[in-house]
Amino acid sequence: MKKHIVIHLLCLLFLTSCGGTKTIKTAPANPQTGQQKSINTSAASKSGGYYLDDGPGDNPPKDIDSIPNAVPKNEPYLERTTKPYKALGATYTPMTAWQPYKERGVASWYGKRYHGRKTASGEVYDMYSMSAAHTTLPLPSYVKVTNPANGRFVIVRVNDRGPFKSSRIIDLSYAAAYQLRFASIGSTLVEIEAIDPNHAASYSQTIPTKAADLPKMQSIPTAPTNNNNTTAPQYFVQVGAFKNEVNAQAVAKRVQSLDIAPNAGINTVYNDNLHRLRLGPYENKSEAEKIVSELRKLLNLRAIITNQ
Repeated sequence: MKKHIVIHLLCLLFLTSCGGTKTIKTAPANPQTGQQKSINTSAASKSGGYYLDDGPGDNPPKDIDSIPNAVPKNEPYLERTTKPYKALGATYTPMTAWQPYKERGVASWYGKRYHGRKTASGEVYDMYSMSAAHTTLPLPSYVKVTNPANGRFVIVRVNDRGPFKSSRIIDLSYAAAYQLRFASIGSTLVEIEAIDPNHAASYSQTIPTKAADLPKMQSIPTAPTNNNNTTAPQYFVQVGAFKNEVNAQAVAKRVQSLDIAPNAGINTVYNDNLHRLRLGPYENKSEAEKIVSELRKLLNLRAIITNQ
C-alpha cells in the first residue's frame, strides 16, 4: 500500500514539473518544403526581436556593404521548379519563361535559420550572398530591388521559393536586406523589377557593384501622377523622431512584431540628425488614419500623418 502511495506521489510530482514548460507554437513553413515544425517558445524568446530562431548570424562579415551585387546573366531555368505547387494551402504557378515583371509590396528577409540549407533550386543558401526567394519568378533569375524610402537598391539572384505570406512579395537574403537598410526591422516596402536575361550583360555594366558605391542618402522618388498630370499625394504615418537610432529601431520592432502595418514598410529616415520612424506610403489619408488609431490603441503611441 505504501509502495503504491509513493508511486502515485512521484507521478504527481512529474506531472507538476511538466506543467511548467512553455507551450508549443507552430513555426512558419520551410520555404523549400512548405512543411511546418513545432518549436518551443522558450527558444523563441531569445531571438532578440526576430521571428523564432531566425536572425543575423553570430559572426557576420566585417563590411556587409562590400558584398557585391549579383551579376545578371542568361541561365537556363530549372525545369523541376516551373511546375505548379502548393504551400500553406495556396497554389502557385511559376513562370516558365521570362516576362516583364514589376511589383511594389513588402519584402522580408531570412537569415541564420536557413543558412547552409538547400534552396528550392538545390543550391545552398548563403545569407551573405545577394540572393532572394520568390513564389513564381523563374529559378534562377535576377531582379532589381529598390527601397523607395532611401533610394538604395540591390541586384539579387532568385534561387528559392517563398515567402508564403500573402502580405509579402519577396524574401531577401540578410546581406540584401542590410544593404537596403531594413535588416533591423524585419520588413519594408520595396519595388522589384525582373531583369531581362537577354540583356543581362549590358545591364550589369550600368549598376554599382556594391552598396558602398551608392550615395549615402538619396531623395525619395516622386509619387506617380494621375490622368491630369498632377502629383498624386502619398501619406505616411510618422511614429516618432529620435536622436538615437537604436531607440528608433526598438520602436520599429514593437510595431513590426504586432503586424500593425503588414502592407507598409517601416523605415528610418535621416534628416537634421533625427531618425524619423515612418510607415507607408498610403494611397489615401483614411488608410493612414486607421494605422494611427491602431498604434494608439495597441501600443499607446502617438503618431502623426505626413505627406513627405
